[in-house]
Amino acid sequence: MDRPVIACVLAGGTGSRLYPASRSDRPKQFLPLGGERSLLSRTMDRTAFADERYVLTRDSFADEIHEHAPEAGVLIEPDGKDTGPALVYAAWRLRERFDREPVLLCLPSDHYVADDAAFSERLERAAELAVETDGLVTLGVEPTRPATGYGYIVPERSETGLETTDYAAVERFTEKPDRETATELCEAGAYWNAGIFAWTPGALLREARDSPLTPLVDALEDGAPGRGFDAIDAVSVDYAIMERATDVFVTPLSTEWDDLGTWDAVGRVLEAGDADAENELVAGDVLSIDAANNVVAAPDSHVSLLDVDDLIVAAFDDRILVAPRDASQRVRDVVARLRERDAF
Repeated sequence: MDRPVIACVLAGGTGSRLYPASRSDRPKQFLPLGGERSLLSRTMDRTAFADERYVLTRDSFADEIHEHAPEAGVLIEPDGKDTGPALVYAAWRLRERFDREPVLLCLPSDHYVADDAAFSERLERAAELAVETDGLVTLGVEPTRPATGYGYIVPERSETGLETTDYAAVERFTEKPDRETATELCEAGAYWNAGIFAWTPGALLREARDSPLTPLVDALEDGAPGRGFDAIDAVSVDYAIMERATDVFVTPLSTEWDDLGTWDAVGRVLEAGDADAENELVAGDVLSIDAANNVVAAPDSHVSLLDVDDLIVAAFDDRILVAPRDASQRVRDVVARLRERDAF
């Protein structure tokens, strides 16, 4: 690679679906879910090959970032408005810092990866593809089930598609389909959208100029990022840019992966890593009688389960959450109510 490769790790969210482990002052990226070290620390390990590394976060988290990623620079986004504005802002800022146009590897801080070496190798390949194609490159994960909580990537199938090489143009994105549609997408060879990207700043900003983020790009070029953030609504990079762009490519990630955004996902990861687990996927002191497939996270409490299945039981500090495991996406509804009471 004849230009710098820069890893940009997104760590500005709170992880509301992992309440009560995650709180307004204790975001999930700082938690050791499914391992001994924090999610952010483990993500930084996977990007050690990069020439430089940065963490993009909010101002209130900046000081703690250094405890989990002491080797990284810190970028503070002017306002938390989802991944679209955040990544455009990062591209603009990082482009200024290098004499030669860098390649950016942009990834969340809260994913589980079974094989770090395979993951790093695919990230390096994605960086090469971003230069070769001058487009936007996304990593796709082969689905293991018809999940409705993930977006899907449908690659073009042609002589130059994934049948003969390790990347393909993207035909379309489908965001969080119902189960029937998810099943059809899996059968058709679609990939999960992992939200992991590679591009040059120039390529991303080029596509952002013809998107809902146009006011932000204009303001950044005028040196007024605050004005730009004020002029836009919160929007993901998928909705704002990826689904509208013309030069988008997918390369497959061939290792076990999960987005640790919900208690159900935490349960899957714990289950995969514990061959001796019988009924529960636990953290804490648990007594289980005639109970199965429960996710228990109560590191400082004793929990007794009797004749219950498929539950989430999470107890942290003075907070307890009990919910059906298949309602893990709806934990954010609890957090929304708590925020109305200024109690999150």
